[in-house]
Amino acid sequence: MFRAASTVMIVTLLAGLSALAADENARAMRYVPGTADAATAWQASVRKALFERLHMTDLVAKKDAVPLDAVLVEAKAAQGYALQLVRFQSTSGRAIQAYVAVPQGVKGPMPAVVCIHGHGGTRFTAFDSEKADQYKRFGAALAQHGFVAIATDVGQHEVYEKGRTLMGERLWDLMRCVDYLEALPEVDAQRMACAGLSLGGEMAMWLGAMDLRMAATVSAGFLTMMDQMEENHCMCWKFEGLRALVDFPDIYALTAPRALQCQNGRKEPPTQFTVALAQEALRQIQPIYEDLGVPERVVLHAHDGGHEIDLDALLAFLTGHLKK
Repeated sequence: MFRAASTVMIVTLLAGLSALAADENARAMRYVPGTADAATAWQASVRKALFERLHMTDLVAKKDAVPLDAVLVEAKAAQGYALQLVRFQSTSGRAIQAYVAVPQGVKGPMPAVVCIHGHGGTRFTAFDSEKADQYKRFGAALAQHGFVAIATDVGQHEVYEKGRTLMGERLWDLMRCVDYLEALPEVDAQRMACAGLSLGGEMAMWLGAMDLRMAATVSAGFLTMMDQMEENHCMCWKFEGLRALVDFPDIYALTAPRALQCQNGRKEPPTQFTVALAQEALRQIQPIYEDLGVPERVVLHAHDGGHEIDLDALLAFLTGHLKK
């Protein structure tokens, strides 16, 4: 009798654990194709839920109450642009630094791009010749093509302020970069975008999804499904409650109807950001663009490289969507 009861208890416990695991990955707010009005309402609900889980609701609500108090730290001339190091407030208790590249000899207001590095990078990576094989100095290239470019550090793996989340702090710092761009007289606030590689591609996904000021997004070396990220990857992408709500295609779907280009290389290894998984994710993003009447604004660019930016495709996409 005892053995039979124990067996029942074990089976019940295992069933409960399976239910919890299923719950964790339930994707309760997955996008379901429908009408344009339903799509817009879904986006608003998902953004609200994600801001709550990112512990950002209060920051978003009171952002105008925290002045940037921007200070120019240093400036130097580069080929075709001026590179400035600036410091400004992210929150009332924390300041961040960013590099800002302003094209020379170009009459404003100009389009602008938030340039985002990956793991192991810094705010200088988008301008750094040492990492040009992967990043192609895309921040410098954008500045040389008439875009204001800004880049800050998002590679930290510790929470700076009590009660925050890692991904929430990374995203908030990027949103404050957008605030800084918006305040510059050289920038056309209606023509701002974001772009990044790897972790930078992930953060471009988040910024494009959660900040409606982003008119276009280029997410390189990241489009995939969450199951792929559970092994052989830094787990900093995951936070409590995320998988219960959405998968990556749902987050990208928050970008619609604004322009979205994802880049994935055919030489990515099987454990990484493969084109096949990117194609599956894209199939789940496309319906909301179709429902909003702009199917042509979302594209997957599969290139012949590996974990890298295709600079020509990035420049062509952003020029096409942001240049007058």
